[in-house]
Amino acid sequence: MSLYRKLKLAMPLGLAVAMLSPPAAPVRAQTQVSVGFDGYLQLLSARARREGVSEGTIAAMTAGLTPNQRVIDLDRAQPGALPGVAPSFAGYFRSHVDNVRISGGRSMLQQTAGLAPQIERDYGVPTKIVLAIWGHETNYGRYKGDFDLARSLATLAWEGRRRELFADEFIALLKMVDRGVPRSRLYGSWAGAFGNPQFLPSVYLRLARDGDGDGDADIWNDRADTLASISNYFRDAGWRTGEPWGVRASVPAGFDATAVVTRLEAPSCPRVHARQSVWKTVAEWRALGVQPLGYLPENTLATLIEPDGRGTGAFLLTGNYKVILQYNCSNYYALSVGLLADEIAR
Repeated sequence: MSLYRKLKLAMPLGLAVAMLSPPAAPVRAQTQVSVGFDGYLQLLSARARREGVSEGTIAAMTAGLTPNQRVIDLDRAQPGALPGVAPSFAGYFRSHVDNVRISGGRSMLQQTAGLAPQIERDYGVPTKIVLAIWGHETNYGRYKGDFDLARSLATLAWEGRRRELFADEFIALLKMVDRGVPRSRLYGSWAGAFGNPQFLPSVYLRLARDGDGDGDADIWNDRADTLASISNYFRDAGWRTGEPWGVRASVPAGFDATAVVTRLEAPSCPRVHARQSVWKTVAEWRALGVQPLGYLPENTLATLIEPDGRGTGAFLLTGNYKVILQYNCSNYYALSVGLLADEIAR
């Protein structure tokens, strides 16, 4: 399961957009807390015990925990989309594919030149894409969050609005400690994501990798582990080696967009995919007058999107674009990752 197939969290870090559920009421949680925090911790501890977590880990990770009201306030303050109001992609692009992220990505490309090529060969995912994710999530490790993860996840599970999700992640966090992750590393976003790629605990357990063979999948501090773990995430999500994510495209005046509206209902991210067109080969798009402004093989299946409407910029997107969406279910995010990757490699 991807980072945010279950949840998309709005927070200061890059893996951050509006939640799937509607915003909570401003004063009280939508689901009433049925037991006190200490009592709920006992329930979590009992579940962890049943799932094989050691007594030492349970004791160390729950001792002295108290609910964090700041986390509750941030969770309840999640913005909902305003009816009829759609922020522009142009504005999002300017703030996410800026000179700081571009220069930082190019610098990191140079700094990892001794290890990135082998990781790219091992996983089949371009280094530029991996660096673009890293740049979006934490600006190449500059801001990873300083919330105590155990306290945040226990608080969010206890609050109850998305109890099952956060209870699962709390138990996964305890399993990370049993696996050998030191307690001192367990800090991150208020919503439980951590490290350079902002993984959730369940994702770390499944997909984090040791990229340099030292026996430690340290996605907080180790560049090789960070690159290998993001690459493994993309490989697991179905990245097709050698296929571009997409290119800018030219759409002719008078093009009838209604003729290519998709009628498919995507099993995940349905509202995101609804903004894209039907899928056609590049050759078929050319026959309709839609011209790719970069290289795409003629037989590649692609979908068309004009994020800000006709005449404001268009893109032909491949199946690998859908893989980026598995990291964060947002067209704006996925587009900006692809465009940042291209700038880093330019």
